[in-house]
Amino acid sequence: MLRRICLGLALAAGVSGPALAHFQEILPDADVLPEGGKVTLSLSFTHPMDRGPTMEMARPARLGMVYGGKTVDLAPSLAEHPIDGKSAWTATAELREPGAAVFFVEPKPYWEPAEGKYIVHYAKVVADSYASGEGWDALAGLPVEIQALTRPTGLWTGNLFRGIVLKDGKPVPFAEIEVEWVNDGSVTPPNEAFITQVIKADASGTFAYAMPRAGWWGFAALLEGDAPMKAPDGKDVPVETGGLIWVKATDMGTK
Repeated sequence: MLRRICLGLALAAGVSGPALAHFQEILPDADVLPEGGKVTLSLSFTHPMDRGPTMEMARPARLGMVYGGKTVDLAPSLAEHPIDGKSAWTATAELREPGAAVFFVEPKPYWEPAEGKYIVHYAKVVADSYASGEGWDALAGLPVEIQALTRPTGLWTGNLFRGIVLKDGKPVPFAEIEVEWVNDGSVTPPNEAFITQVIKADASGTFAYAMPRAGWWGFAALLEGDAPMKAPDGKDVPVETGGLIWVKATDMGTK
């Protein structure tokens, strides 16, 4: 709490505070649906391990799912669902047939004055209908995307998740990936170093991470955008483009 207060005061005064990793969340209410059915997605732009603060998230530029070999527009199901007074969203989809649905979101650019840049994080998550084990590796065709090498559903705590960072469909050698856990309030990081885990992909763009605790884990590959954007004051500023995937770990003996 003290850290959040200090950060807020620093930002209000225009002074750089402790760096916080931004994560675009797109979390389903279940990663596996044994009998298929309705999936509710929660979308927010936040700092997962710190449990906030939540940032303003404009209505997404695009929201959809790759399911049964087709791309389905989910934008009509969007409903605003504020968190801590900031805009956040929910959406729903019906999974009637066996097969994994790859949900994805393209948010509108977020202006981060503390870092002097825009942030665009293309995020995705997989939910498997009827526990089929099929279709989980389908790509959403995002400009920056993590292709799962480990099935991202039905994972036990401690399992190793592997993926490839792609930009325009091609691997990105030595890409940096930030990793955070969606903190349920049960963990207090001992210091700043434990909030955001940082790993690098190898020469083929491949990375791996063993998830040590049950819950949702976000993997964010961060790259510099190809072209600058205009800041509110009209100056050219850089753009951080991220490719995110969310993966859930489950303890053995729990549901």
